[in-house]
Amino acid sequence: MKIPLFASLILFCIWLSFAIVRSRKKGERAEHDFWEKEALADSTRKQPLDGLIYIEIPYDALPFSFVPDDPALADAVAECHRILNGFREKKAVNLTGITNTDLKLTYGAPNITLLTEYDENYTLLVRTMQKWADLLLKADREQEAVSIMEFCIETRTDISATYRTLADIYRREGAHDKLEKLRETADSLLSIMRQPILRMLDEAEQ
Repeated sequence: MKIPLFASLILFCIWLSFAIVRSRKKGERAEHDFWEKEALADSTRKQPLDGLIYIEIPYDALPFSFVPDDPALADAVAECHRILNGFREKKAVNLTGITNTDLKLTYGAPNITLLTEYDENYTLLVRTMQKWADLLLKADREQEAVSIMEFCIETRTDISATYRTLADIYRREGAHDKLEKLRETADSLLSIMRQPILRMLDEAEQ
C-alpha cells in the first residue's frame, strides 16, 4: 500500500517541478515582452492629439444656479462649483484603463506628461460631480442630482457610487430602459471597476 502512495508523491513532485519551471519561463517571457514594448513606447515620437475625446461640461444644462438653503450644504456646493468652473480653462480626457505604455505608443512619449494631466483632471471632474450630486440629494433635489450623474455616465465614469445611486433611482421609477442602458455603459468600461460595477448592478436586480 505504501508503494503506490510513494509513487504518487514522486509523480506529484515531478509535475510540480515542471509547473514551477513553466511558470517561471512564462513570467520571464512576459517581463521581456513588457520591457521591449516599453522601450518601443519610449522611442515613439510626439503625435497629434486630435483623436482625444475632450470632456466638455454642459454648464447651461446642469443646475449651477441652485444653491441649498442649508449653510453647510451651500458652502460644500459652492466649493464644487468653484472646482468645476475651473474646467473652463482645463482639459480633461477619460483615459481610464489605458496604460502609460499604450498612451506613449499611440501619442508619443513626449506627450505622456500632458496626457497624465488630462487624465488626472478627468478623475477630479467626475469625483467632484458625484460629490455635488450627493449634496443635492441631501437637499432633496433628486432630478438635479440625476442630471449630474447622467452626464458622468455619458463620460463613461467608473465611480461605482454613480451607477449604484442612478440604478436605485431608475429602479424606483420603473425606468427599465435606463437601467439597461446603464448596464451597457458599465459593460463597455475598460476600467478594473467594470466587473465590480456589473456585479453590483446584477445583485441589485436580484
